[in-house]
Amino acid sequence: MKRFTFLIAAAVLTSAPAYAAETTDYAVGAQYDTTHVYVPQDQFDTFVSSFVATFGGTTSKQGEFQVTPTKSLTKSQLVLTPSGTVSVFGFKTPIPYPFGDERTGYLVTDIDAAVASAVKHGAVRRIATFPDPIGRDSVVQWPGGVNMQIYWHTAKPSYPALASVPENRVYLTPDAADAFVRSWTGYAHGKVTADDKAASGAEIGEPGKTVRRVSIDSGYGKMVVFVSDGQLPWPYGRDMTGYAVPDLAATLAKANAAGVETLVAPFTAAKRQTAIVRFPGGYIAEIHQGA
Repeated sequence: MKRFTFLIAAAVLTSAPAYAAETTDYAVGAQYDTTHVYVPQDQFDTFVSSFVATFGGTTSKQGEFQVTPTKSLTKSQLVLTPSGTVSVFGFKTPIPYPFGDERTGYLVTDIDAAVASAVKHGAVRRIATFPDPIGRDSVVQWPGGVNMQIYWHTAKPSYPALASVPENRVYLTPDAADAFVRSWTGYAHGKVTADDKAASGAEIGEPGKTVRRVSIDSGYGKMVVFVSDGQLPWPYGRDMTGYAVPDLAATLAKANAAGVETLVAPFTAAKRQTAIVRFPGGYIAEIHQGA
């Protein structure tokens, strides 16, 4: 009986994915990590103006490019703010698959090695690495269906450090949460800074329930993983990024003056004030004031 129990335990252990320790960190810095924002081309300029009005900062020169490996054309522009950077796309052609559902773009020091490391840690390549006008890119998917773009620039960029690092907000069910956290932290040299298994569901629109809230820091920035039953009311789950600001009320006032809609009015959760807004063009984001 003891031998049978041992064999069963061994089978369970060997069936779980084991990821080798990664010795190289390919991250460059949080100021180079961008949320990908797709907006209708006729609302492109309005979105950019509203985002700068809300958070401050500067923009790169707007241009029209083919940023996919198959034929397409999009307006494209970076918006660099003290609270985080976004890459804005306003396609003038239909958007080729699988673009449009990747949440973030992460700059790496070595695209081939970084993609190989991601695959080794449980990611799946959604598209093979391809050249773009300023470098090379790949799109990968992590456990739970979390899509990200990994990219490399031919000419090394130089952006100022952020005043506050935004959070990549990931919503998962228990089916995928542990696999995702294990894969991402292994790849990103991430550190779990908090893992609250009885957090208030009010933070994600589920008052009266408890959820799991995992906070992760890495060279790619901050991440918060919400683990719940997935029964999320609008607009939770549509917010990919949370932006930290020193004064939430003042930021919302600037946002509203720039045509930004407040979807969830400010309330207190996880020892901070938080709100959810929708920018012109449809981009939904969380904004919070620190503890």
